[in-house]
Amino acid sequence: MPGHLARPGGRLYSLAPTIVQEVFRIVRRLNEEGMTILLVEQNVMASFKIAHRDYVLENGRIELSGSGSDLLNDDRVRQAYLGR
Repeated sequence: MPGHLARPGGRLYSLAPTIVQEVFRIVRRLNEEGMTILLVEQNVMASFKIAHRDYVLENGRIELSGSGSDLLNDDRVRQAYLGR
């Protein structure tokens, strides 16, 4: 599948938790098979855990980028998106 790009759309947070888990499982499997995934998702915790590279957008502009673990430890991300 090299050279293919998938972009799942929509807001997963409005779906049942079991469906969300299945979607993320499929995304992870497709990526492991070599497919590039552009995941546009508001579920910060779940998307940061599976992505190789993450971008935080604000008003259409990239405000932060890095690995999911780096961004999850960033105080700005924690306050704005995780309520911590």
